[in-house]
Amino acid sequence: MATLIVSYPSAEGGTFDREYYLSTHAPLVRSAWSEFGLQSAEVLFPSSKLQPFACIAILRFSDRVGIDDALSSAKAAEVIGDVKNFTNTTPTIFCADD
Repeated sequence: MATLIVSYPSAEGGTFDREYYLSTHAPLVRSAWSEFGLQSAEVLFPSSKLQPFACIAILRFSDRVGIDDALSSAKAAEVIGDVKNFTNTTPTIFCADD
């Protein structure tokens, strides 16, 4: 198992459309990256009090090769290109050692 974490920062003037993220972006990620071994996705929205992140997505893949293949695939451009539709912040993407 390998984990890809995508965090969306809270920033002054930053926006984040939770409804769009849940109804459109999350299904897009599942559809685009399931062929690369995406097994599950967990989405966390911190409490409404001031927090460093607006959203954190935890994506679990069968292995690290799957993450690398997903991020370098043609479908990654579609996934990353969709980010502008729900936030005006830049996400941080990193892998966790499992």
